[in-house]
Amino acid sequence: MIVIEREVTVAADAARAFDYLADFRTTQEWDPGTVRTTLASGDGGVGTTYHNTSRFNGRETELTYVVEERVRPDRIVLRGENRTIVAHDTMTFHPESHLTRVTYRAEFRLKGLARFVEPFLRKSFDRLGDAAEEGLRNALSRLTA
Repeated sequence: MIVIEREVTVAADAARAFDYLADFRTTQEWDPGTVRTTLASGDGGVGTTYHNTSRFNGRETELTYVVEERVRPDRIVLRGENRTIVAHDTMTFHPESHLTRVTYRAEFRLKGLARFVEPFLRKSFDRLGDAAEEGLRNALSRLTA
């Protein structure tokens, strides 16, 4: 399994940051790997599904994400899957005085023959995590403007 975890601290209110990220379609704005994310069904709560198209190492891949947990304004958990990968994305929100610390954790489990190339993909996933951290910080910082 490949795990990426990043933290950003921003001046945005925890509830406002939660509401922004709970709409998974915003990945188009802050996740550089995302090409597009559309709402497939639901209202954003548990059971809501999103269709995500991402670009990784020059190739596009599609995943279906399902909201597994949504506890406002503390925690969001989504599970994405296609034929070669299962992703678990967890976002937690920690108010600290007038700031909010957002922790983003993504776990990737490759399936089938793809699992054998996992050691060779770690650096690419780390670069993706670094770019997502920057995008997340920038997007959440705009919420205070």
